[in-house]
Amino acid sequence: QVQLVESGGGLVQAGGSLRLSCAASGGTFGSYVMAWFRQAPGKEREFVATITRSGRGTDYADSVRGRFTISRDNLKNTMYLQMNSLKPEDTAAYYCAAEIAIGASRRATDYDYWGQGTQVTVSS
Repeated sequence: QVQLVESGGGLVQAGGSLRLSCAASGGTFGSYVMAWFRQAPGKEREFVATITRSGRGTDYADSVRGRFTISRDNLKNTMYLQMNSLKPEDTAAYYCAAEIAIGASRRATDYDYWGQGTQVTVSS
């Protein structure tokens, strides 16, 4: 069973950048498809990006494509989300998630393991 811990959130001005990290422990990191989701106050959790086990395949929500980059380092058991050109509407708690059975998915219900989240706030 894998444990996930996010870091790297904070307060940034619109147009700025942040890099989130998700450190995994307790499992074989390379066996998991990984993803980032986010949840703003009063809204449902939404898909941001996913990455395949090897890291060669990625998928992004339309709202972040071209601005965000998901990556992973299987030797360091860590996944990343590089966020550029941030907008106030990107403000949310960001969660990393892992699943082993289904493959890359945009559905939160397909993911078995979740971190506790890191807050990203973008000021205008």
